[in-house]
Amino acid sequence: MPTHLITGAGSGIGAAVTRRLLERGDDLVLLARDAGRAKELAERQPGVRTLVGDLGNPDRLSWAFGQQTVPERIDSLLHIAGVVELGEVGELTPKAWHFQIDANLIAPAELTRLLLPQLRVARGHVLFVNSGAGLNAHAGWSAYAASKHGLKALADSLRHEEHGNGVRVTSVYPGRTASPMQAKVHQQEGKEYDAERWIDPESVATTILMALDLPRDAEVNDLTVRPGR
Repeated sequence: MPTHLITGAGSGIGAAVTRRLLERGDDLVLLARDAGRAKELAERQPGVRTLVGDLGNPDRLSWAFGQQTVPERIDSLLHIAGVVELGEVGELTPKAWHFQIDANLIAPAELTRLLLPQLRVARGHVLFVNSGAGLNAHAGWSAYAASKHGLKALADSLRHEEHGNGVRVTSVYPGRTASPMQAKVHQQEGKEYDAERWIDPESVATTILMALDLPRDAEVNDLTVRPGR
């Protein structure tokens, strides 16, 4: 039974992936920002285990994991959590930059560093749910896009570094996906949100499972998913 550690399991793409992996009987460890959120996730998805660590404060992740039992083997580390705060360069404060870069880039890097020994034991898989903004930056998206461009660089470097250890690395770049984050983006843009216009999280989950389940003779490096409507 493979063990997956998932961030962002509470909603959107993360929740869809969590449901799908649970349905097939895999062992799941969900990262929660605090004890209250961990309890909520465990009650919502019976059978999962939880770890507490705040992605918004990556400097404390090592300490937090030192107080808990971390799996000895991890078959996949799924970085799905993310935050967004739109704004033009002339308006964004250092706080807004730190908010997004800490959670979207530094925390995944630190989480990966802490769990690499377990991933190497399993010859596991690190999967980053990036964004179309990780490939192209538009007006008003500078800080978010910078964090996601950085996430691409992290994944590319990690792939080269860990290839000899049998660790596979995949980046998935979804377009706009129907989720609470997308609703927040529309609110920030001052636009009406219509979930039917965007990708269903289940469709992105399907692409993620495809990458995870690919036989060992192949590896998906980069996968772009766009709205079909």
